[in-house]
Amino acid sequence: MQFSLIGVVVAAENPTRSAQWFVAHFGFKVGIDIGWYVNLQHPGHANVSLDFVQRDHESWPAATRGKPVAGSLLAFLVADVDAEHARLRRSGLEIVLPLVTEPWGQRRFQVAAPDGLFVEVLQSVAPDPAWLAANGLAAS
Repeated sequence: MQFSLIGVVVAAENPTRSAQWFVAHFGFKVGIDIGWYVNLQHPGHANVSLDFVQRDHESWPAATRGKPVAGSLLAFLVADVDAEHARLRRSGLEIVLPLVTEPWGQRRFQVAAPDGLFVEVLQSVAPDPAWLAANGLAAS
């Protein structure tokens, strides 16, 4: 399969409010806002789309129409997770997972976003060789 865009669509109580949160904290730009639907693009990633649809709108799949989002996490890989943690903490976001370095090679934290979403901000770091070996991933 060939495709030209990767998109994530979120069921939102208030699509404009949710979109503006990503504009304010993660640098997205609004492409379209017609109230029940908002499209966001990021200037650095033309082939990624983040959209919000009114959760009870007729265009939303009937099986989950009207239901809040649960269990969804968006992840952003960055060059300096410590700087992003400091920036987002200063902005008053709710940090739900404190900054941590994981043995599998990630330094990360998570914040609560609108409409039941969570956002993970992470940076690749050197993994712990002992953890790699214990999980059958050691270099041979």
